[in-house]
Amino acid sequence: MWRLARALRVEATKFSKFSGPCNRPTSFMSTLLINEPQYAWLKELGLLEENEGVYNGSWGGQGEVITTYCPVNNEPIARVRQASVADYEETVKKAREAWQVWADIPAPKRGEIVRQIGDALREKIGVLGNLVSLEMGKILVESMGEIQEYVDICDYAVGLSRMIGGPVLPSERPGHVLIEQWNPVGLVGIITAFNFPVAVYGWNNAIALISGNVCLWKGAPTTSLISVAVTKIVAKVLEDNKLPGAICSLTCGGADIGTTMARDEQVNLLSFTGSTQVGKQVALMVQERFGKCLLELGGNNAIIAFEDADLSLVVPSALFAAVGTAGQRCTTARRLFLHESIHDEVVNRLKKAYAQVRVGNPLEPNVLYGPLHTKQSVSKFLGAVEEAKKGGGTVVYGGKVMDRPGNYVEPTIVTGLAHDAPIVHTETFAPILYIIKFKNEEEAFAWNNEVKQGLSSSIFTKDLGRIFRWLGPKGSDCGVVNVNIPTNGAEIGGAFGGEKHTGGGRESGSDAWKQYMRRSTCTINYSKDLPLAQGIKFE
Repeated sequence: MWRLARALRVEATKFSKFSGPCNRPTSFMSTLLINEPQYAWLKELGLLEENEGVYNGSWGGQGEVITTYCPVNNEPIARVRQASVADYEETVKKAREAWQVWADIPAPKRGEIVRQIGDALREKIGVLGNLVSLEMGKILVESMGEIQEYVDICDYAVGLSRMIGGPVLPSERPGHVLIEQWNPVGLVGIITAFNFPVAVYGWNNAIALISGNVCLWKGAPTTSLISVAVTKIVAKVLEDNKLPGAICSLTCGGADIGTTMARDEQVNLLSFTGSTQVGKQVALMVQERFGKCLLELGGNNAIIAFEDADLSLVVPSALFAAVGTAGQRCTTARRLFLHESIHDEVVNRLKKAYAQVRVGNPLEPNVLYGPLHTKQSVSKFLGAVEEAKKGGGTVVYGGKVMDRPGNYVEPTIVTGLAHDAPIVHTETFAPILYIIKFKNEEEAFAWNNEVKQGLSSSIFTKDLGRIFRWLGPKGSDCGVVNVNIPTNGAEIGGAFGGEKHTGGGRESGSDAWKQYMRRSTCTINYSKDLPLAQGIKFE
């Protein structure tokens, strides 16, 4: 049923260096994992017991020292010294100085640097994938896929570097021409979340770079080692090409650094990925200074399966969409609307499929389901399950914390709730799937759209008319609108993002590059006359 992951599984097996990791009793938590022999591979990424979390051409950091943990059993991995506000200010200064160099380099030459970044990531895909599984907690095949996304967007950006530009437009005035000119915005701030600690930075970084911008990254504090390791790879490419390292700067930090970025007029574009609640605060701070922001926020995504759906597609799709990444994707399916004629059969099939999901250490290549990222996530999971029960829901599968070390919870299916129950309309970053019956297309489409977020959605049907109604103005109101596939697993060639409380931002492919640039309409008079537009005479 997990055919979507099969393509990378062989590679994941080859690169897994971690037999039985993070499975020791918690009484042995006195040392950092990085100092233990089985974690020696961490040093291949340049990681140390204590790591500097600021990079602006050189490494430093004067802020708080934090420890990151392995979600498999919450053992400490290593430490990172975060940025102080003074570190941040110095980094912004150096980044803007680096822009003076970077902006003068022709776009195809910038594309060549991005190509080299992609190649450098390819060389480290195995060990970097191990780190993502160790620190974030997602299974190895997904971690490898995440690094591959960064590689893919680098490849995409290389071609794009020879294509970006605006049209030449006809003028109504003789001897005149209109040109649409696109220029880089300058400094792009990138704030990423824990759940995709590499790929989301990659989407922004590769496109921002070929567009002529410099980047300043603040990753999630709980995945700081990943931020440091990725920056080391990128920095080496810049330094090898005798370019300022501050072109791709890093300031590890918490809310203080994020708030400073949002309020900083020197940050020309702020790309923020995170919760809708925090994203709203970020948007207000950026808008207050008339800045520009790109928001990728929450999603309360739905799958709709009609009476003519191919159940051999519905069941594995719902399984992957709801259980993949332990329910911690912004595109995770949280609502499953089933036509009343197939409801019972699909629920029974899903229960059997859930029972076959292999739970374990995410660094072991055959595991399909790992832990939640933090203890706080476990608490939110339990709270949501309890609220669902109080609201009249029935837990037909899962619903409990697993009896094992770490942040493991059972993938959970809840039936019997109303489509508009408060908990159904709440995005819980956990593997909880609410299954709801529907009678007809009209109510199914309406229920899909009634939540505040508008990220991803999918229907399963063979009816061509229904498919095009779904894609049309009265169909799904989401930014990702799928047919006969899961809600998650987007490709890099299309623009990724959502509507409503998801924020409206677009990253990755299509014309998302325009968000990283500013547009000027230029009128050039190459004649000896001065005619005015609209035939105005001013003599």
